Amino acid sequence: MEVMCHYFPNKLNINVLHKHVHFRCLCHCSDKRTENWPLVYSPVPLGCIFLCYLIMIRVGPRLMAERQPVNLKMVLIVYNFTMVCLSAYMFYEFTASSWLERYSLLCQPVDYSESPLAMRMARVCWWFYVSKVIELSDTIFFILRKKNNQLTFLHVYHHATMIFNWWVGVKYVAGGQSFLIGLINSLVHVVMYLYYGLAALGPHMMKYLWWKRYLTILQLVQFFIVTIHTSYNLYADCDFPDAMNMVVLAYSLSLIILFANFYYQSYLHATTKKK
Repeated sequence: MEVMCHYFPNKLNINVLHKHVHFRCLCHCSDKRTENWPLVYSPVPLGCIFLCYLIMIRVGPRLMAERQPVNLKMVLIVYNFTMVCLSAYMFYEFTASSWLERYSLLCQPVDYSESPLAMRMARVCWWFYVSKVIELSDTIFFILRKKNNQLTFLHVYHHATMIFNWWVGVKYVAGGQSFLIGLINSLVHVVMYLYYGLAALGPHMMKYLWWKRYLTILQLVQFFIVTIHTSYNLYADCDFPDAMNMVVLAYSLSLIILFANFYYQSYLHATTKKK
């Protein structure tokens, strides 16, 4: 076990102590490879971003109340297709790094070494974290376009919490079991931002975008996969912090509830009301 902690059990079964040691390390020790990386070295920059985000959500709609919606067509086209490319790159990196390192889907500890593959995985975890910061722009675009109906609790909760979840992930466990979340979510976001990019091209594209509801189904499938994967790992004898597994499990369950409610309200309940 290669966690950088000053904790050395003497004449004890290391397998029995793995989870206890990892809990202590998660509380006191950061990943020495990533602890000085941009937006990782301290929670202060991210905290400032989060505070600005909350202020924007509170003040932005009021400032736009007496103004015309901003025409962001070209900005949205460039932004969404850029996010498609970034998501595709991250999906490739997660897949290639885990495949070459022969990651296990059942139990994968973090490789804290500075080997090329371990660093490759840590870097793509960092990029995934940064992408979550970039995605806060989605909210800015809603406000500038006066799409305030899109500023739902689900939208704000999902965007605001992901940045903190992945700050912790990159700060302490840049790799290991975390890879599957990034891999699946990157693939989902390729499809999602492709949809948004095509929609931004204009109303003439809407006839080709009949598959919008299936985006929500795809998102729900990813949360179910993460829930099952994390639940297994939580109860397995695996050298990965239980604290992280519990956070991921609770978070994925909350997203299942929120996205399932969104799907019901948007597609099932709405259809019933029309009939």
